[in-house]
Amino acid sequence: MEMNNDKKRRSMIMYLIIAIIALVTLRSYLVPGIMETQIHDVSYTQFLKDIDDKSIEKVTYDTSTGEITYTTGSGTDTKEFRTVAWPNDEELVSKLENSGADMTAEIPDSSANMWLYLLINFLPLIVLFGGAWLLNRRLTKAMGDDAPSMNFGGGGFGLGGGGLGRSGAKEVKGEDTGVTFKDVAGQDEAKESLEEIVNFLEHPDKYAAIGARCPRGALLVGPPGTGKTLLAKAVAGEAEVPFFSISGSEFVEMFVGRGAAKVRDLFKQAKEKAPCIVFIDEIDTVGKKRDTSINSNDEREQTLNQLLAEMDGFDNHKGIVVLAATNRPESLDPALLRPGRFDRRIPVELPDLSGREAILKLHANDVKMEPGVDFGAVARQTPGASGADLANMINEAALRAVRMGRSRVSQTDIEESVDTVIAGEKKKSTVLSEHEKEVVAYHETGHAIVAAVQDGRMPVSKITIVPRTSGALGFTMQAEEDEHYLTTREEYKQRIAVLCGGRAAEELIFGHMTSGAANDIEKATKIARAMVEQLGMSDTFGMMALGQTRNKYLGGGTELTVSEGTAQQVDREVQQLVEEGHQTALKTLRDNRFKLHEIAHYLQKKETITGEEFMRILTRDDGFAPKMPQA
Repeated sequence: MEMNNDKKRRSMIMYLIIAIIALVTLRSYLVPGIMETQIHDVSYTQFLKDIDDKSIEKVTYDTSTGEITYTTGSGTDTKEFRTVAWPNDEELVSKLENSGADMTAEIPDSSANMWLYLLINFLPLIVLFGGAWLLNRRLTKAMGDDAPSMNFGGGGFGLGGGGLGRSGAKEVKGEDTGVTFKDVAGQDEAKESLEEIVNFLEHPDKYAAIGARCPRGALLVGPPGTGKTLLAKAVAGEAEVPFFSISGSEFVEMFVGRGAAKVRDLFKQAKEKAPCIVFIDEIDTVGKKRDTSINSNDEREQTLNQLLAEMDGFDNHKGIVVLAATNRPESLDPALLRPGRFDRRIPVELPDLSGREAILKLHANDVKMEPGVDFGAVARQTPGASGADLANMINEAALRAVRMGRSRVSQTDIEESVDTVIAGEKKKSTVLSEHEKEVVAYHETGHAIVAAVQDGRMPVSKITIVPRTSGALGFTMQAEEDEHYLTTREEYKQRIAVLCGGRAAEELIFGHMTSGAANDIEKATKIARAMVEQLGMSDTFGMMALGQTRNKYLGGGTELTVSEGTAQQVDREVQQLVEEGHQTALKTLRDNRFKLHEIAHYLQKKETITGEEFMRILTRDDGFAPKMPQA
């Protein structure tokens, strides 16, 4: 039915466009052409010559314009000519009398000219608005909508079905979403919070009997790719109720009032289909904090005000639940977040170790896999990966298996896909010289040795010096041994030392620095700055927050809220923390110089080695066992 309505809408709009083009063509070409049909402009000299030849049958003089129109010949040979009277030609009348021509003078009818002018200039407008009215009536009838044909209130001029006053929300039946809670992995806490909403939509009478009401709205908050939209669809799929989906950006448009009209129409549709779910994705687009700055957006604020009013006004006992998603909750208006509108705030965070393993297994169900694939090992290699990243890794592994001519995905395919998603494809066009290859080998080995001898929890799982499309000439991958949620100051300092290990190896072996440590330095500085500004791990400032976090889920960092002098002190302490890590890395590599040479040469020859190979060489008892730092 929806597809037929779309076809009708497109055909009617095409018909209207063709009609407008035809009207413009008629006005510009046909109407003047009809008025000027078979009239030939001639010179006054030719007119006098035709008088002398006595070939003129009839002459008409227009008193308003001074034009002379005359005809020659008779019957089918009649021709009509036009010229302009020559001023003060006193002999013209006598010449015409002698030629035998029939002479008349015309006084134009001004009322007739006025009607002709109105017909030519306003007929296209009449036809245009008439066609729009007809189109609106037909579309409204086709879509079964009671809405008025012309919407001038708040929403501006609108054509029914998908016009300016319609919300544009996509309606999907719950069972047609194709998603239930079993299709969502790694978000057990979020699912548990939403299961109560599903229960209410299925059994509203049970809650009404005790006097409880379902939350009007739930706000899903988290980084991109963690499954916020998927969870909203799963709620509709579980409850088997209609699901209205719309993006926040679809409310805010150029014409003032249209966004508010769309909000009204959205909730009108929801009330008609209750119980149902209304899902607003990226609600921060329309729900930003209102302010009095000169750059405020009146249309966006009107839309927000209408949204606030609608969320207060609907009867929650009918079973309308508003779900919204955002990764910028700090930018939302407080009036939108208060209880009674969004009663619940449900974090949808990046999955933990067990969550990542569950997500990998879930997406692997759709792919033919070889038996014995260790998803736990892959999960340990991907800390910080979102559900979308993990799904992409499984898909990349399947694509690689096809490229390699296999019918099933292997462990090697998945591990290579992890590298592809994290660092990009292997860059075959980049061929390093032997010296550059040696520098990169020592650089990556430096990272690995410092990581291995530190008292950390992230052993090395892979070292490679194969260039990648992300720009990396190599990388050292570390994997979590187990899940932990607290990080000590000493562990942060060890991470900084590991990041400094590459540059330290270059300085120790080659006596110079290269640009290869740019990304390491950036990460080390970011950790040191977070220790000082956010985590209260500063020797100078102690337990003092020196900034405010911006866009937590989008990696916005911290905005300092201190004086200029304090900011300089912060910079000095950050520099000291990074330099301390640098010196720790240098000392560790000096103490394990022979192992550094051995592993770097082995890596240079093989280009990629596993964590097991690395640890076997590092811990081999050949008189040069690794020296652990003293406590």
